[in-house]
Amino acid sequence: MDQLEGKTSPALSKSTVEDEALYWSEGAERAESLGNRGRLRFDDAGELASDILEAYNRTGFYVFEQLIDSEELSEFDTDLQELLRRAPAEAGSETDREGQPALGDGANPQFLWAPALSDPWGGTELLNGRHPVAMNGPSISPQTKAETIFLILGLFQHMPSALRLSAHPQLLKVAEALNGPDFVPYNDTIFLKEPGLGAAVAWHQDGTTHWERPDWHPEIHGFNFMAQFYPTTPANALWLVPGSHKDGRINIPELVQANAGSTRLPDAVPMLCERGDVVVCNRQCLHGSFANASPHRRATFVWGFFRRDAVLDVEVEIPATRAGQESGRRQYSADLIQSRSQLVQWAIEARHSHRPTETSYIYQPFLGQPRQLDSAASLKAALHRYNEGTIFI
Repeated sequence: MDQLEGKTSPALSKSTVEDEALYWSEGAERAESLGNRGRLRFDDAGELASDILEAYNRTGFYVFEQLIDSEELSEFDTDLQELLRRAPAEAGSETDREGQPALGDGANPQFLWAPALSDPWGGTELLNGRHPVAMNGPSISPQTKAETIFLILGLFQHMPSALRLSAHPQLLKVAEALNGPDFVPYNDTIFLKEPGLGAAVAWHQDGTTHWERPDWHPEIHGFNFMAQFYPTTPANALWLVPGSHKDGRINIPELVQANAGSTRLPDAVPMLCERGDVVVCNRQCLHGSFANASPHRRATFVWGFFRRDAVLDVEVEIPATRAGQESGRRQYSADLIQSRSQLVQWAIEARHSHRPTETSYIYQPFLGQPRQLDSAASLKAALHRYNEGTIFI
């Protein structure tokens, strides 16, 4: 998509623009002072390095620097470019920009659109109402009324590089360290922040189900990995409040009201990354992102995991991500969880086929079992509409 240069809105004062710039710079300073970034490391016993675990538990996130190698980055770039080329030409279109049938059958993949610099979820009941307050708008006005893709769901059937990256053996060791060896997969998405267009995502905590449980703990809603394919800046990055994963359910409207009605929360920091960095982030952290009025694109691949005991036999309301989408209740039986967990094993097998000299991660729920899939065709068939089995808590 074309890069757009925004212009300062004539309705906004110089002080408003300066206040925004100051918020960006002060947030970046706070982020750099947290001590929660560096190379992914394990100790001599193969355990996640204790200083990484301490920083993650303290802040709720950790930036693994330069984790994705150049070959894997290039493969992802190619797949994403092809996916976007074959996306609908506009929201609701059945054809792509070349007039060919577009990808997306309502399940694999799903493209979610939003008006330029808007906040499609803020202040709505979507996603079980977890985004109660819309983000303040940027100090730059949109130069177009066009809609843009801000989220893509159900990637794996058409992005083999994403499937393989989800099984990165070092990252799966992190998943085991945080959620136990029988961890359960969540879902897979790409958040797009197109320059001058990218939608905001209102402040929220990802978990919606377990806040009142007597066994609540700061890790009960799991975590996400966030792989970055462009450098992030304060203007386009995800922002979060360090340590907020330990605070239980946060009253977001009350928090914003106490901040003079502004969504520029004073303790928040931007998730500053370079291309190839991967962040592990607790889903209970209070986080969100501002509309991207900057000239810099962000593309973030997100996938996550839960503790098995946090989802077993849990009944939930499946959230709607867009207006008019049907929801419904679902209970996560042991059989359903095992079926969903096949996705991890499929990804491990796909990665091993592509990188046969790399030592694969051994996933406990399928330890000792024969290979799940024996060909690319069987993998493609298995992935058809796979995201309908997404586990959400």
